[in-house]
Amino acid sequence: MPKITDILKQAKPRERTVMVCIRGDLAGEAEGLAEQLTKVNEDWEPSDLTEEHPARAIAAQLKAARDAAREAEVPFKLRYIGDRAYSDMLAAHPSEKDDELFDSVTFPRALIAASCVDPEMTEEQVIELFEVINEGEIKKLFDAAWEVHNSSDIVPFSLAASALLAGLGGVS
Repeated sequence: MPKITDILKQAKPRERTVMVCIRGDLAGEAEGLAEQLTKVNEDWEPSDLTEEHPARAIAAQLKAARDAAREAEVPFKLRYIGDRAYSDMLAAHPSEKDDELFDSVTFPRALIAASCVDPEMTEEQVIELFEVINEGEIKKLFDAAWEVHNSSDIVPFSLAASALLAGLGGVS
């Protein structure tokens, strides 16, 4: 059985990196093209058998828009801030409602600012970022910050990785 001093030497705080699309215009363009593609596929009736399906051109535009939106994703690395700092942060952002653990506006901003190690951000910068990224991207950041502080999974399960390893004769 290892000694606690040896365990403490090896211990590292949990980290997680999430990709956040900082170009909502590009994501919106891809969404619009996806809707166009669906509509064209539902509505199109060829006038003759040699006519090219208009969905081909839209699909090419959609691929380019998705590629551009993916290129506009930026990695954000979040790290556990420690029990004492986390507890203090929860105490500093109480909810006015008895059934909520924290203030749902101020706490996420503070937690993201405190736990994001790359890029480092102040709360003011988090607020500024929240003015341009949408709620889905905000949720992605907060979920990652929350998980590095509260997740108890040692290693997240990946069905895709298990299937690939099983298909390659690896251990699942």
